[in-house]
Amino acid sequence: MKSRKLVIGIVLVLIGLPAVLALAEAVSYRLSNRSNGNIVSSGLRREYLLYVPPTYDRTKPAPLVISMHGAGGWPVQQRDLSVWNQLADKNGFIVVYPSGVDGAGPRIWHVTHGAELMRDVRFISALIDKLEAAYNIDPTRIYANGFSNGGGMSFVLSCTLSDRIAAVGMVSAAQTLPWTWCTDRRPVPMIAFHGTADPMIPYKGGTSWMAPNTFPNVLAWTKAWARRNQCAVNPVDSAVAADVTRREYPNCAANAAVVLYTIQGGGHTWPGGTPLPESWVGATNRSIDATSRMWEFFREHTLPGAQVRVQHL
Repeated sequence: MKSRKLVIGIVLVLIGLPAVLALAEAVSYRLSNRSNGNIVSSGLRREYLLYVPPTYDRTKPAPLVISMHGAGGWPVQQRDLSVWNQLADKNGFIVVYPSGVDGAGPRIWHVTHGAELMRDVRFISALIDKLEAAYNIDPTRIYANGFSNGGGMSFVLSCTLSDRIAAVGMVSAAQTLPWTWCTDRRPVPMIAFHGTADPMIPYKGGTSWMAPNTFPNVLAWTKAWARRNQCAVNPVDSAVAADVTRREYPNCAANAAVVLYTIQGGGHTWPGGTPLPESWVGATNRSIDATSRMWEFFREHTLPGAQVRVQHL
C-alpha cells in the first residue's frame, strides 16, 4: 500500500511539474523584463527603464539619450536590441527607455492624429523633467531615438519638443503622420537607418501586413526633412560598406544635418544590434553599428539657446 501511494505521489508531482516550471519561467520573465521607474502623466501611470552608468559624474552635466521601443515591444527589449548601455558606460551619458501604453493591447506609441498623441508627448516631457530634477542633465544634449513605431515617435518629438530635443535618430521608422502635420519649423538634426528588404515598413513606401497605414517612401521622407532643415537640394552619397550607403544633405540651417543610411537587403532590424527572428523580420546587418553611428551624430549637435543647469551639490 505504501509503495502504491509513493508511486501515485510521484506521478502527481510529475504531472504538476510542467505547470510549476511554467509559473517559475513566467515569474522569471516578468522580473527580468520589468521597468525600474514610473511616473504619473495625464492621469496614467507610465513606466520607464533608466540606466545610469558607473562613469556618470554628478559634478558634470551629462547627456540624456531617450530610446523608444517599437509597437509590441517594451523597455528591456529596446535596451537589448539597441545595446545603448554599453556606449553609455564608455561615454558617461544616461539612457532612459520609456514605455508606450499597454492598455488592452500591445505597448505602442500613438503616432496618429488624436488626443493620445499629445498624451505621449506630455509623458516624455514630464520624464525629462523628472530626470533633470534627479540628475545633472545637460539640457543642450538631450536626444531621442526609436525603432519602428518608436522611430515614428522620434519624428513627433522633433515637431512638438524641438525646444528640448537636440537631435533625433530612427531605425526602420514607421512614419504614419504626413509632413503637413509638423508645423514646427526649427531645423532638427536627424539620422536614420532603413533596410531595402524591410518587410514591415517598405523602403519604397506603401502598405504591409503590419498596419493599414500607407508608409512614405524613405528617400522622399528624408528629402522632406532636408527641406525642413533648409539643406542644399542635392545630397551627397558615399559607400560605407559593400551593402551600406550613406546619404547626407549638406549646408543645412543651424548645422542641422540630415543623414540616411540605406542597408541593402536589410530587414526590419537594428543594424549591429541584437538580431530579431530573421524568418519574421529579415536580416540584421553587421556591416555597421547603428547605435555607435547614432551617438557619433548626436555628440556633434547641441540644442541652440539652451542653458546648462547649475546643480548645487
